[in-house]
Formats: sequence, structure tokens, C-alpha cells
Amino acid sequence: MFLAADKVRLQDLEEALRKYLAWASILTEKESLNLSPFQSKQAETQKQAADGAVTARLPEAYQWLLVPEQANPQAPVQWQATRISGSDALAVRASKKLRSDELLITALGSTILRKHLDDVPLWRGDHVPVRQLVDDFARYLYLPRLANSEVLTCAIHDGAGLLTWTSDTFAYAESYDEAAKRYRGLRAGQTVTITTDSTGLLVKPDIARRQMEAEVKPVPPGPGPITTKPGDKKPGTPPPAPEEKLKRFHGTANLDPTRAGRDASRIADEVLAHLVSQPGSEVTVTIEIEAKLPQGASDQLVRTVTENSRTLKFTSHGFEKE
Repeated sequence: MFLAADKVRLQDLEEALRKYLAWASILTEKESLNLSPFQSKQAETQKQAADGAVTARLPEAYQWLLVPEQANPQAPVQWQATRISGSDALAVRASKKLRSDELLITALGSTILRKHLDDVPLWRGDHVPVRQLVDDFARYLYLPRLANSEVLTCAIHDGAGLLTWTSDTFAYAESYDEAAKRYRGLRAGQTVTITTDSTGLLVKPDIARRQMEAEVKPVPPGPGPITTKPGDKKPGTPPPAPEEKLKRFHGTANLDPTRAGRDASRIADEVLAHLVSQPGSEVTVTIEIEAKLPQGASDQLVRTVTENSRTLKFTSHGFEKE
């Protein structure tokens, strides 16, 4: 892909460049030209103005994007010229235009990859090496122009893991054993790790399925089904032991002391209510409080807590030293 200048705009750019070079030359030779300080400052101002004009006219001049295209391997190469615009840098403008016109692919579907494998075709016999595909997509204009080789490896990764690989994509193998005429590490419908320098192969789905089916070990026949009538019991078979039911529950929970009321209420609603509702249930709830007071308890605190504990009928309570 190339950025090309517009003929009319290129003349304006060349004019601005000539002015810039002229003022730069004057400043370089200002001593031999015996310029006064005022004249030197004036030349510097003109040089900066010409520099700004060049910077502004560059993106205006290079406004054509030239992209070579080829419909199929037998078709001639044609050039597509597209005008680009915007306020971004030239490379950013070109990239956005290419992506919007699908002339630069950042994500390739695995089923689209399968279509190119079959239509071109890109298969080399019953399979094709991953490295070969990377080279093909970087070389031939009739294939989608990928942003980088990782786009291709992502498509291979997705296709090998597709559950409908037999009809939509392909299988993956680590290598091909020429002597045994079989693929090593043949996998399909599962995740595989693919890199751009992978030595693995993409395998035609019908070839891969044929090998997989041939290598499946047959399941040995088991004993025939036993038919019994309702109510029949095999002689000597003990009756099944009755299932023992769970009859006890215990639990311990730490409550937030600043929100003990809220936590206790949730426990009562979500646990105790279900246990109490069972017929004949006997539920005991015990609250245990342990407080460490590094500064020691004041007399007022001791009196208040002790009196309230007695009023609330605590079974045991009291303050202690270490």
C-alpha cells in the first residue's frame, strides 16, 4: 500500500519547500551576506513561516491511498485509488480508511479461512503447514490483507476449537508421519496453542475424521441386560439399607460488633426460621461475647454491662483481669 501526492497539491507543497530552503540558506550565510540583527530576525521569522506552511501542506498533498488488488490467482493486479481525509496523522488516516473499506483485516473468521483454503485452494494435498499459510497471506494479493500474522493464528486457534469443525473449519496436527501415513497429535474441537512459527499442520476435516474413527478403540461387549418383572427380587439379595437422615445441625458465626443487630436478624430469618419450622425440632441458640479492653474497663462500664447482663438473664457474665 502506498500514499501518493495529488498533482495540484504537490505544486503548492514544492513552492513552500523552496521558500523554506531559501530562507534557511540565507540564515546559513548571514555572516557573508552581512545581515543586520533586524534582517537576521526577519529571515528567521520567514523561515519559521515557511516551515509551518510545509507542515500544513504535506497532509494536503499526500491524500491518495493506492492499494493493489487481485480478485483471484488468475486475475490481473489492479490499483485502487482512494482519497483520504481527516485531521489525524497520515498513517492513522490511511489505517482507518483501510479498515473501514475492509482492505486491512484485523480479525479473520475461522470459517472464512476455511473458505479460502478450499476455494484457492491453499491446501497442499490433505493438509497445509501453518508456516506456509503465514507466508501465503503475506505474499498473495488475492488473499485478505491481514494487519499482522497474529490475525491468522487467532483464526486457526478458533477454527481448531470449533465444535462444528467437520463442516465449517479444519483439524490440527503436530506433524505427519510419512512412514505410518498418519498424523501425530491430531486434534479437533478442542483448544490448541498456535504461534506464527508453529510447525503444526491444518488438516482437511474428512481426512482427520477418517483417522480418528479408525483409531477409536472398540468398546468390549458387556453382559446382556437383565430383565425382571415388577416385584421380582433376586434370590439371596439383601434388601437395601434404609437411608439415614441427617438429624442434627450446628453452626457458629462471627458478627460485626457494630452491626450485630442486623447480622443476628439475618441469621434468624435465613437459618433459624427454617429449623424452627420443622415438626418436633428443638433449637437452642447461644450468644457468646468476648471483649478485650486494652485500656481497662471504667467503673461506669462495669456497672452498666453487669446490670444489663443480669436483666437480660445471661447464664454467665463478668469482667476479668488478664
